[in-house]
Amino acid sequence: MKTSLTKENTLIAIAMEEEFNLEQANGWRIVYTGIGKVNALISVYRALKEDKPVNIINFGTAGSSRSDLQGLHEVTTFKQRDMDLRDIGLPLGVTLNDEINDITLDRPGLSCGTGDNFVTTNQEIKTDLYDMEAYALAKLCLKEEINYFCFKYISDQANEGASDDWKKNVTNGSKAFQIYLESLNG
Repeated sequence: MKTSLTKENTLIAIAMEEEFNLEQANGWRIVYTGIGKVNALISVYRALKEDKPVNIINFGTAGSSRSDLQGLHEVTTFKQRDMDLRDIGLPLGVTLNDEINDITLDRPGLSCGTGDNFVTTNQEIKTDLYDMEAYALAKLCLKEEINYFCFKYISDQANEGASDDWKKNVTNGSKAFQIYLESLNG
């Protein structure tokens, strides 16, 4: 389904103001969620009740172990990288008694593994990017029948230097995301 992203029908979910501040928003509605899956869900669910958006855009930083990736990218496949029930016979990333596991949107883009830890080592679930909120928001939007868009700026290489790299680069994606939002106004 093709939908128009406008300031009136879209809510932008961002974990931290350091990633994109209100001064850059130029009238777009923003909710700062806090870091992690639970904080993201609570904040966005509260905002849904008040704002009733047709679309949600999640923007933020992400690590990538792919050296060929830099800059801002759309994400369209989401995996929960820290759900681990292998001891009871389920594959890594699969939740018991849940019909929704991996989520793939109907357009091209990168994959993202979401978990409640900062990635500094190789991950068992291989994805293009690693973050801490996208999967949870994708699942919420799927359940609530809200159009979901996700853009991540690669801040680090998801390796032993990731923490220092992220600290240096956390604000760098804001300009690229601002340009993307300006392009929506045509």
